[in-house]
Amino acid sequence: MDQARSTISKIFNGEPHSYTRFNLTQNMEGDNSQVEMKLSSEVDEEVGGNGVGDHLSHNSNGKPYMVQKLKRTPKSLCFMAAVTLLIFIIGFLVGYTAHRRKETSPVCSASVLPFERAVAPETGAAPLMDWDKVKSLLNQRLTAAKIETAFSEFSKPSHRAGSPEDDYLGNKVLQRFKDYGMNTWNDEHFVKVQDPPASGSNRIIYKNDPEERPKGFLSYSGNGSVKGAALYACYGQESDFRLLRDKNINMNGRVMLVRAGKISFAEKVANAAKVNASAVLIYPDPADYSIGETTDLYGHVHLGSGDPYTPGFPSFNHTQFPPVESSGLPKIPAQTITSAMATKILWKLGGQSLPEGWEGFHKLGNENDTISVEVNNFLTEKKINNVFGVVKGLVDADRYVVIGAQRDAWGPGFAASTVGTSVLVELARSVSDMVEHDGFKPRRSIVFASWSAGEYGSVGATEWLEGYLSSLGMKAFSYINLDGIVTGRNGFKVAASPLMHTLIEKALNEVYYEDKSLSSQFAKSDWESNILEPMQMDNTAYPFLAFSGIPSMSFRFTSGRSSYQYLGTLLDTQEKLNAATSSQVPQLAAAAGRFAGSIALRLVHDHLLQMNLRKYDKVIRFNVAKINAKIKAVQKLLPNALTLQWLVLAAASFSRASRILETNIQNSNLDDIKMCRIINDQIMMVERNFLSPYVSVREIPFRHILLGVGSHTLKALPNHLDALKADNSKATADLFWSQLALATLTIQSSANSLAGDIWSLDNEI
Repeated sequence: MDQARSTISKIFNGEPHSYTRFNLTQNMEGDNSQVEMKLSSEVDEEVGGNGVGDHLSHNSNGKPYMVQKLKRTPKSLCFMAAVTLLIFIIGFLVGYTAHRRKETSPVCSASVLPFERAVAPETGAAPLMDWDKVKSLLNQRLTAAKIETAFSEFSKPSHRAGSPEDDYLGNKVLQRFKDYGMNTWNDEHFVKVQDPPASGSNRIIYKNDPEERPKGFLSYSGNGSVKGAALYACYGQESDFRLLRDKNINMNGRVMLVRAGKISFAEKVANAAKVNASAVLIYPDPADYSIGETTDLYGHVHLGSGDPYTPGFPSFNHTQFPPVESSGLPKIPAQTITSAMATKILWKLGGQSLPEGWEGFHKLGNENDTISVEVNNFLTEKKINNVFGVVKGLVDADRYVVIGAQRDAWGPGFAASTVGTSVLVELARSVSDMVEHDGFKPRRSIVFASWSAGEYGSVGATEWLEGYLSSLGMKAFSYINLDGIVTGRNGFKVAASPLMHTLIEKALNEVYYEDKSLSSQFAKSDWESNILEPMQMDNTAYPFLAFSGIPSMSFRFTSGRSSYQYLGTLLDTQEKLNAATSSQVPQLAAAAGRFAGSIALRLVHDHLLQMNLRKYDKVIRFNVAKINAKIKAVQKLLPNALTLQWLVLAAASFSRASRILETNIQNSNLDDIKMCRIINDQIMMVERNFLSPYVSVREIPFRHILLGVGSHTLKALPNHLDALKADNSKATADLFWSQLALATLTIQSSANSLAGDIWSLDNEI
């Protein structure tokens, strides 16, 4: 019996080479998984050439135990019976254990944890930690004191993209990720950016006044010298230029004086170019900005994101493409000027009075108010590095949420980049600690990303998207942006994909600031109308959403009506942000980190992704109703065969498919890992299927038909009908018909994708 006990001990204690070892290593893409199997050799070799029976009895004759001749005494018979029974019991237990493991193992292999720990590898679905405990752990780990310490660590007086200071901060972020036990890597790009003149300066001259030499600049402006009559155009919105057109003002060749605010610099310049302006001067009006009369503004005017000299493809050093430019690059010069420079010009303008509703006491400007503008920015190539760390999931490691923050800034960039970078690093530490020390086991992965060249138009983030577009579109199910998350304390705003609205609403109720939930402080009676805002093109989350089709969100604490005014200046310092928040920056940053963390952890904690499919149903129906109302007014200008019937049917198909999928979700078995993955993949496809396949990504990068920019979008169709009604030569019935048909097909394709199997498709169209 001693030999029997020894055999049992060896089986269950796992002596070396007495078992089969599997080492599963799965990378983030899930495509290069390796399986290493170390099998024991013949069992005889393990014990010096003898069989398994040698574990049960010592055999001095060196012969196999079972062939030795035994004396058939009662004692030997009892011993043989006992051994036989014992072997049967052991075999039964081993077989039963193997069967149970097969039943409980996941369909998809779990990825090895990124931390070195002396525990057995995960072989089953990650145990579900109570959500209240997850929230509690995050609150304990992510504190204002820790974030305040990070502020000093990641603050720099200047850290422009590609500079030594930018590289230094990137390496520091990378080292922190390594310290937390995360898998890390970096992504290197060689991008072209436009900087102010290395020698000399940009200049403006009003009439015969002394020339002005502003220090601020607008990257990607058109270069050259132009001279034209000044014309005040308020904020440079399309509606502002329509008002000027209604006053019969000639805008051809005019130099537009435009106030900063409302829309991005790039949109202002693009709108001015549409009316054939010769140049654009942008200034901070004292009514909007209290930043001082001599404070310069910095920014870019590329109507897009990423490197405009590699549109649609990544700026890797080894890529060889012919010279090409983004369609969003302006051809006209654009320059920022200070409030003092603008005031000198505005008060000398003649011409007509301002349209009703425009602020100011000056005139619009006439043909004699000439301004000379000279822009001499130079194009340079810079090497930038994006830095990444990942906390791997245990069930679907190749599905991940990305949390990112830009690292660079024009100057100190405390609100623009330092706060976001600090929260990113501390959130990474908190989640890593929860996994390593607190027993939290995420089902899916979380990727933490530190971007460079954000100030030039989300260049680092967009180049990463372009470089791995096909892979990210299949596996990244959400992006959370941490740029500019603290710019005040009296308000809270969120811009997000409609799919994420339910997640956002839950986080607003669960995250607290100053002992009150964000919902109770800022949502009031209707959180959507009081908190939600449209996502702007210059938001880093926008290319994730409209270019890549990844559900994305961005958020910020604000100062209510008076927004933080120092973004895009060299005065964006910790002192200025403290003044705007009553010195509550660490506390606000911690609340912002918990808000982002709550949404990210919910996405990797639950069996199914909590995306609200019905929200897009409402968005589609709203746009269809708007088109229907407009089309009646111009029905006589359209072909008789043109009808909205197919668009209405496509919208109905999407509505039915989303309802059916919701029903399937409610009736699904959460213990069925394969089914959960199938449903989650269907949910992930929704956003990507709204990217129009009928437009060129080089010409129209933001292909999303509901949230993108261009003539392919649903919101552009009513504008096209307005142009037809106004007899605009660029608008034709055939073009409208074509765009309507392509938008209809895109919506139907999205409905088909939601339906899943090919035999479940709706064939009404």
